[in-house]
Amino acid sequence: MTTAKPSRQDLTSKVSLSGKVVINPVFGLVSPVAGQVRYLDVKAPDKTPTKPTKVANVFANGRPSAVDVPAGAMFSGRLADDKATVTAGQPIVSAKHVGYGLVAEIKGEQAYQLSDALASVQAQIKNGPGPFPCAVLGTIAALPAGTIPDPPPPAENPATPPPSGGPATNAAPPPGNSGKPEENKPNPSEATGMRLVCTAPSDLKLINGAEATMEVITEKAVGVMVLPVEAVAGGQGKGKVDVLGANGQRVTKDVVLGLTDGKVVQIKSGLVGDETVAVPGPNIPAAPDANTPGGPGK
Repeated sequence: MTTAKPSRQDLTSKVSLSGKVVINPVFGLVSPVAGQVRYLDVKAPDKTPTKPTKVANVFANGRPSAVDVPAGAMFSGRLADDKATVTAGQPIVSAKHVGYGLVAEIKGEQAYQLSDALASVQAQIKNGPGPFPCAVLGTIAALPAGTIPDPPPPAENPATPPPSGGPATNAAPPPGNSGKPEENKPNPSEATGMRLVCTAPSDLKLINGAEATMEVITEKAVGVMVLPVEAVAGGQGKGKVDVLGANGQRVTKDVVLGLTDGKVVQIKSGLVGDETVAVPGPNIPAAPDANTPGGPGK
């Protein structure tokens, strides 16, 4: 048996994701408020936008809140019907980043850990650049397939009289003969699962398909009491430690747990801070099986 004493240190909780470098990744933009979404007719750009592109307004109490595709990305689809009632945080637009991005698929059990913790993401390319800050694009939520409506038909010109008194002619081209709107219509985005999309600094060399690791800092604590994880039994906020008395006897105490980095765990309450605890910690007996003597089925 060895012993340990509580100490104080800064602690950071992280989630590590496996991803790769992708060209032109799709990401989603969410509604900023609850209300009615009204989409704008967005023309396909002839070059990569250098300014944000306004693609929708969400009206709440008569006031519009704009939804903009950021510079460097292109509108890729509507994710709700025009005039639909949407909730705050609901994905309503898909966009395509022009160039390289890093994409990591997210498991369902990680979604709530990450949803409010995307401000600090570090990435490392396997056998390549890193670690470096990775700027998150949009939401991690799964996206439905996008839709891009047909552009409105051109307004018909009024009939103009012929110069020699012949039958009137219409200057508008016959339907289906121009072809130009379809030529400039972008392809709508496909459905995606939950994933994190972020971009690296522009001066880094990236290679499409290269493997990467993204590390998301989910929570930080400063100057908190910690113990080695081996000294603590339990989890999910509740634990037990064996405190050694003056004569070396063990006294098991309940503690409230906080963050962990895999090496130490935060002790929120239950200890003063000057105790000596046993390592390893106490053994928590498993619940009796229904078929064992003395179990619930005796």
